[in-house]
Amino acid sequence: MAKSAQRTNGQEGPPADSFERLIRELEKLPGIGRRSAERMAYHVLGESRDGAMALAYAIRDVKKNLHPCVVCGDLTEREQCSICGDARRDEEIVCVVEWPRDVRAIEKTGQFRGRYHVLMGRLSPLSGVGPGDLRIGALLERIKRGQIVELVLATSPSIEGDATAAFIGQQVKALNSAIKITRLARGVPEGSELSFAQSGTIGEALRGRREL
Repeated sequence: MAKSAQRTNGQEGPPADSFERLIRELEKLPGIGRRSAERMAYHVLGESRDGAMALAYAIRDVKKNLHPCVVCGDLTEREQCSICGDARRDEEIVCVVEWPRDVRAIEKTGQFRGRYHVLMGRLSPLSGVGPGDLRIGALLERIKRGQIVELVLATSPSIEGDATAAFIGQQVKALNSAIKITRLARGVPEGSELSFAQSGTIGEALRGRREL
């Protein structure tokens, strides 16, 4: 009996029931521990059948219908995403980002009216991620078509993000030195106290200062 219980509750055995299986699957989500997974599972259990199935179908449809845009690599259900298909967007300015979520973050600002290129990651030698693992080749092919005038490198402000931006900059300049390459500015967040900012952030703000 004890051995049977151990197989049921231990890691080597299958989940005891569908509720436990749901909890274990929810635990796989980023930032979700056992207790959070249990709360989410009880919430699903308390939903109506239609409400719970709506969540299940939404998860299924995301995996079934979404795929990379053939132009920029952002997620879409069509051949081209809505941004690449929008003739009002400036095709001469392309913003290079790491992930589809970065596109949405920039779009929320309402300050950018160009196009995008999603790398699907950043260079990380320690993790075995090299240039061939990213959509850098696809970006260079877009450069060769001669429509891009400015490239905005919006990779993350980290060592790996900076290395990715530097590598892309070198590759693009070697291909077409006339293209303007810019990097997102960094500085002190609006509404914050200067004394609370990190020295590196203040340094970036000083280097990126502009005339009034």
